[in-house]
Amino acid sequence: MSKVAVVYWSGTGNTQAMADAVAEGAKGKGAEVSVIEAGNFAADQVGIYDGIAFGCPAMGDEVLEESEFDPMFSGVEKALSGKKIALFGSYGWGDGQWMRDWEDRCRAAGAELAADSVIANDAPGDEETQQCRDLGAALA
Repeated sequence: MSKVAVVYWSGTGNTQAMADAVAEGAKGKGAEVSVIEAGNFAADQVGIYDGIAFGCPAMGDEVLEESEFDPMFSGVEKALSGKKIALFGSYGWGDGQWMRDWEDRCRAAGAELAADSVIANDAPGDEETQQCRDLGAALA
């Protein structure tokens, strides 16, 4: 059985709903899943998991949330080399540039993106929720 972590930050609940769908998809494939808020995750936990899904909404000028999520992600980034990961998040403006930048950052760290990233404009609809389940299944 694979072990999957779903690590997220959510300000409005949209990214949390996506995290729940990712976890559901991974559990559906038989994975043991831990859903963890960003402030409770650190680099020393990366090795515990076979795969990690990271979720964060776009903030400000299409950047990762800067007070809690980005500092956590910066702290785990070097530990992601060779790790199977997936990304998801919501946004309310822009065109998803924050996700493209985040994907580039993960590739530069040597992480393996296990599935296409999922973004939702505001609250995830049925299509984005299913994409999140599929993302979780691919990670498992």
